[in-house]
Amino acid sequence: MNTSPHQPVLYKEIIHALQPKPGGRYVDGTLGAGGHARGILEACAPDGQLLGLDVDPQALEIARKTLAPYEGRVHLAQASYTTLSTQLARLGWEAVDGILLDLGASSMQFDTPERGFSFQHDAPLDMRFDPRAPQTAADIVNGYSERELADLIYEYGEERNARKIARAIVRARPLHTTRQLVAVIEAVSPRSFDRLRTARGNRLHPATRTFQALRIAVNDELASVRAVLPQAVAGLRSAGRIAVISFHSLEDRIIKEFFREQSRDLVNPPYERIYEEERKATLKEITRKPITPSEEEIRNNPRARSAKLRIAEKL
Repeated sequence: MNTSPHQPVLYKEIIHALQPKPGGRYVDGTLGAGGHARGILEACAPDGQLLGLDVDPQALEIARKTLAPYEGRVHLAQASYTTLSTQLARLGWEAVDGILLDLGASSMQFDTPERGFSFQHDAPLDMRFDPRAPQTAADIVNGYSERELADLIYEYGEERNARKIARAIVRARPLHTTRQLVAVIEAVSPRSFDRLRTARGNRLHPATRTFQALRIAVNDELASVRAVLPQAVAGLRSAGRIAVISFHSLEDRIIKEFFREQSRDLVNPPYERIYEEERKATLKEITRKPITPSEEEIRNNPRARSAKLRIAEKL
């Protein structure tokens, strides 16, 4: 297990967004190494409490050590944030003051080669957040049809060469390691990486988007985001806040559309039935445009460069 220091993304912005107060109750649904959680617990001292969830047992082991000084105020569970309602009920918490979701894979998962998240190390094609989950990246790579692979890589990875990559994968199967998969992708990708650039102009390895797509599929990440957002709104008390950090456009789009939809009144005009169910808005958007890391933070932590933070408040 890699135990190098983890730098929580948009740390100051998260503390400012959630505004932790003494006596408050907070949830970190993606605990990781506990960096954000520690900041929340410090800000809500002396008696604020925090529920920390993560499906990754390695992350929980690190977080327990990080948060040991706050014993008695912190409750940890190896569980998905999709079980948020159940976890709150288990503690007897009817409502909380703030919820944080820091989506995607963590730095320590990328930095632990044997987990198979990174194309920079040779390792089994795993990519599971929860090692108890039944499906690995190898199962998808070796089991999906060419069309299924192409659709997955195109939709989740937003990869223009998806069909070419899928065809090459099927021809090269079976593939069992990250290095084998990278070699297949590189062989059918442009030799110059200069044409593969992010919006900020950073060079992008040709395997980046395929690995992202596989990771999202293995962990069912987009469905999980859709599942947790209504639970989060239901679990917030009035004026409670939810802060969500995403790292690619698919996640950000889900969050943006959910916040926008929940911030509108759905009321039928006289003599018309536009909406099946009428309701008042449940959220107020605090950020119409997402907060992104400063240039200084990106210099100190390059992995923060694609982060987007959106904040909403319960009405």
